[in-house]
Order: sequence, then C-alpha cells, then structure tokens
Amino acid sequence: MRSLDNPIWRALTTRQAHLGDHHGIASKFHAEVSQLGGFAEPDFAALARLVPIGEVAGIFIDEVSATPGFEIVLTAPLLQMTYGARAIDDDAAAKHAIESLTAADVPAMMALAALTKPGPFNRRTSEMGEFFGIRVGGELVAMAGQRLRLPGHIEVSAICTHPDHVGRGYGASLTRFQVRRIRAAGEQPFLHVRGDNTRAITLYERLGFDPARKSRYVVLRRAA
Repeated sequence: MRSLDNPIWRALTTRQAHLGDHHGIASKFHAEVSQLGGFAEPDFAALARLVPIGEVAGIFIDEVSATPGFEIVLTAPLLQMTYGARAIDDDAAAKHAIESLTAADVPAMMALAALTKPGPFNRRTSEMGEFFGIRVGGELVAMAGQRLRLPGHIEVSAICTHPDHVGRGYGASLTRFQVRRIRAAGEQPFLHVRGDNTRAITLYERLGFDPARKSRYVVLRRAA
C-alpha cells in the first residue's frame, strides 16, 4: 500500500492524532478542526461512534456502497496529486507579498473560504498546519494552507482567491510558496482536487503536481 492511499486515517493516527477522536479502527478530526474522518478499512459502525446524530463526516473512499448509520449528502470524484522532483521558481513565488496568517486572521480566513468554497474549513482548521495569505488594501484576498500531515508528507490545501482578484497569479504564488516550505522541511507536498475540475488540475500540473490516485470524496450525515 502506498503511504498516501489512506491519507486521512494515516494523518489521524500519526502526526495529527491530537486533533481527533478515535474509536476502534476509525478516527475523525474534532468538528471545529475539520469534518474529515477515516478508517483503516471501511467500518461505518466505528465511525458512527465519533459523529453525533445530525452531524456530518467527510471521507475519501474508492467505492461508495452501503453506509450503515449514515445517509450520503454529497459524493464527488477526487484526484490526489503529488509534487514531482522539479526545481521551484522562487521569483514567481516571491512576486507577491505573502504573509503568515495567525489566529487573529481566522474570521477573515473563514469568510474567504465561505465565499470561495475550497473545501471543508472550520474555526480551528488553521491548527492543522501553516497558512499564508495575500492582502490587498488590508483585506485578505487569497490564501493557501496545510491540511493533512502524515509521515514524510504534507498536504497543500485551502488554496483560494477572492472572485474580485482572480487572474493575478495569487493562487500560483501561494502554492509555490507552500511547496518550497514543505520541501525545505524534507517533506513531499501533495494535494487533492475534484476529479472533474479540469481547470484546477491543469493549473496544478503546470505548477509541478502529477496525478497520483483517483477516489471519491463522500460527505455523510449521521442518521438517527
């Protein structure tokens, strides 16, 4: 098995175990951190012990079949991409003023994520890794963070730009910046993108990411 074949569960049972709850072979991030959860192998009964009735959990899974204890809210194709052994264009990463984001920026980060919908983003998501952003006129208009952290790998996530500021290269600069930091720490960058988002996939390929694995992202709601 590849080390990235089951990244949510691997993160929750290694470097990010302190950010989640665990029962049997299932684990889930604390709700304020992320809705993501996973298991060593599909065990919805174990996962149900970690999700209150009416609440949701997001999982990565190869095939969607019976989900006892849950109803399916959403399912979408998912593509995992890993960064290849390429040189990084430092000039491109540095052409915008990139700032470290802190707890004081959480309201602005949540507002940007709510507007652009880069994926699940909650009040404590920024505790999963380092987040950086670009401001225009004091307003946070773009950001990119780190989400899943497992041995040897860090995921680049929450890459988003305010609709009024797209087309200026902010997302590309922030992604390159994150890649440079992750590689400098001796880790391999990876990311996830909707498998039907050809525009984003093309961009990430241009930035040095290679398609690695297809699966599905499924959001489940705990049934009564």
